[in-house]
Amino acid sequence: MRALVLQEFLRIVEDYPPPTPLPGEALIRVQTVGICRTDLELLHGYKNFQGIPGHEFVGIVASAPDAPAWEGRRVVGEINITCGVCRMCRMGYPTHCLARATLGLIERGGALAEYLTLPLHNLHAVPESVPNDVAVFTEPLAAACEIPTQLHLAPTDRVVVIGDGKLGLLCAQVLALTGCDLIVLGHHRDKLDILAGLGIATTLDETAIAPGADIVVEATGNPNGYAAALRLVRPRGTMVLKSTYAEQLTTDFSELVVREITLIGSRCGPFPPALSLLERGLVQVRPLIQARYPLSEAIRAFDHAARPGALKVLVNI
Repeated sequence: MRALVLQEFLRIVEDYPPPTPLPGEALIRVQTVGICRTDLELLHGYKNFQGIPGHEFVGIVASAPDAPAWEGRRVVGEINITCGVCRMCRMGYPTHCLARATLGLIERGGALAEYLTLPLHNLHAVPESVPNDVAVFTEPLAAACEIPTQLHLAPTDRVVVIGDGKLGLLCAQVLALTGCDLIVLGHHRDKLDILAGLGIATTLDETAIAPGADIVVEATGNPNGYAAALRLVRPRGTMVLKSTYAEQLTTDFSELVVREITLIGSRCGPFPPALSLLERGLVQVRPLIQARYPLSEAIRAFDHAARPGALKVLVNI
C-alpha cells in the first residue's frame, strides 16, 4: 500500500506492507486524515516514534472477520489500543492502560496510509449526515469534550482558553456550551473571528483579561502558554493542560504550592459526545479547515500544517 512513513524524515513509500488485523480487529480503508500538533511534534522526536503517523481519521471497514456486520460501515476510531486486564483498564481508565499502544504514536502504525487496523471496540459508526471533512474532527473534538468530564463548570465560573489553534478553537466551543463566563486569548484575529462569529468573547491582549480566572485551559502547544496560564489563574484555581511539547517545560513549582493551584492534564476524550455535537451542528469545524492534499502530497501537507498560524490540514487518501 502507499503510506507516509517517518524514518528520521518523512517519505512516501509506494509498496509499504499493509497491516494484518489481529483477532478482534478490523481492517479499515482510510478516507480522510487530519494533521494535528502532536503529529508535527513527532518530527521533533516526540515519543521517538518511527513509522506511519496520523491518528485523526475517518474510513470504511474493509474487513472484520469476527464481526462482519461492521464491513462497509464508515467509522472513526479511538486511538488507544489497550490490554483490558491491567489495573488501569480494570479501574475504568483504558486510555491509561499500562501496556497500551497508540495509533500513529506508540507502537502502532497510523492513519496516513491506505489501510490501518484497530480493535473493533475502538470503532464508532459515523452518522450518515456527517460528511468526512466533519467526521475527521471527532478525535480532537473528543479531546475537547474531556474537559467537562474532568471538571464541573458552572455559569459563574470565569474560564480562559489560551490558544487559537485547532484544539483551542474546539475547546472554546465545547466550554461555551456549559454557559460559563468564557474568554479566549489568542494571537490571530482571523482565527479568533471564527469564535466571535459564534458569540464567544475573544481578545488578542492578555492585559485585557483580569487575573483571577477560576479555570484556565492551556492549548497553545507552546511553553509560553503555560506561563500565561499561571499568570491568569486565581489562587486555588485550576489549570487544564492540553498541550504536548517535544521539549521540556520548566516552571516555578513553588508558586504552584504557595497559590495552591490545581493542575489537570487532559488528553483523549469520549467519542460519542463528540459525534453527537457534530451531528447536531453544535460545534462548527468546517471554518477550521485550511487546506486539503492528496496522500501523494502528504509531505507538503505537513509543511503547510507547520506554518505559523495554520489551522486544520486534511489529507485525502
